[in-house]
Amino acid sequence: MKFPIYFSKKIAFSKDNKNNLSRIIIFIGRLSVALGVIVSLITVSVGFGSKEAIKLRMADFNGHINIKSKRSNSSYDSSVLDKQGLKTKQISALPDVAKIQNYATATGILRNEHDFAGIIFKGVGKDFDHERFEKFLTEGSTPKITEEGYNSGVVLSEKIAQDLHLKTKDSIVAVFSRGEDRIIYRKFEVSGIYKTDIKMIDDQFIIGDINHVRRILDMEKDAVGGIDVFLKNVNDIDKDTPEIEALVGIKNYVEKATDRYPQIVDWINIFDNNIAVIIIIMLIVVVINIIMVLLILIIERTNSIGLLKTLGAHNGQIRAIFINYTLLIMIPGLVLGNIIGLGLLTLQHFFGIITLNPENYYVSVVPVDLNPMIPLLISGGILLISAFALIFPSYLISKISPVKSIKYN
Repeated sequence: MKFPIYFSKKIAFSKDNKNNLSRIIIFIGRLSVALGVIVSLITVSVGFGSKEAIKLRMADFNGHINIKSKRSNSSYDSSVLDKQGLKTKQISALPDVAKIQNYATATGILRNEHDFAGIIFKGVGKDFDHERFEKFLTEGSTPKITEEGYNSGVVLSEKIAQDLHLKTKDSIVAVFSRGEDRIIYRKFEVSGIYKTDIKMIDDQFIIGDINHVRRILDMEKDAVGGIDVFLKNVNDIDKDTPEIEALVGIKNYVEKATDRYPQIVDWINIFDNNIAVIIIIMLIVVVINIIMVLLILIIERTNSIGLLKTLGAHNGQIRAIFINYTLLIMIPGLVLGNIIGLGLLTLQHFFGIITLNPENYYVSVVPVDLNPMIPLLISGGILLISAFALIFPSYLISKISPVKSIKYN
């Protein structure tokens, strides 16, 4: 074992530290490290967790990537998707694609004796991903659509259901307008109620049988207004979009979920800045405290430094001893900080103790990311940055004269 490491371990774990000034200094250093780890863990885990949760909610409802007709205008009434050049089998076979499903949309109004609500009726077919949608359901179930005839079941958002005083099994009339002289009425039964916490979705969308939309928009029996493409990883949207775009034909185009809701994406990007600012502040606080610990330990052990120099140790070895010594006394602080931080995050993950207003934050419960790499990277980063930060102040050791320090003792 090298001399600096051996000697730094001996003084770090020496019982003498319990009866002098070192006890207070070590406690302050460990406390600052523990607090830095706790704050950093919570910041990064909540920040990454929130970004992932919002992106998943945004994409899992309407697809990570949408395929639409170029004839589509600014309205939510679907234009028929052109099948020329559209290679759905090849898209489904792509390694990053989990599932695709057909849909068509039409705008209308739900009304009853209590109120009315403007809606976007999203018609889905027999390939609808019921399992993926279950995470949004708060009551009831999704209608089982076979595309044979018309299924009258629909899924409303919790917001629309509350506004219209509806619950599952209730009936509701929808009104669709196709030109000035054509009004179409449809009677639906509420089979389920969902909640995504994303206002732009919850305020507008209801889910039902695609055959209703085909009839309302005068589409052919097998026509679709678009295709939802669901990826295995939401973070692969940008990477997979060009590959899917090459398989949709010249009369169709693709739209990423991140382009569909740019205001949400801009809000998510704020997390990166907030995380970076908080991490930098905590690192500065930890490093300043650790440097102060090192300087005080050097001053306290001036006589020991002089004795080591007298015995032949050079300045580099002594600096290494004190840097290792300071890093060693940080380790209990790192361990304690990780235990407390991960404990709080685990409680939040399983019990959802802290809640949020979804109208402002797009999630109703603070989400956390329990990726094991987060505590490892934070702890390793703090140790590495602290080690580099201690190099310059450790040069104070070279200014200590052996003769004066021993005489001082």
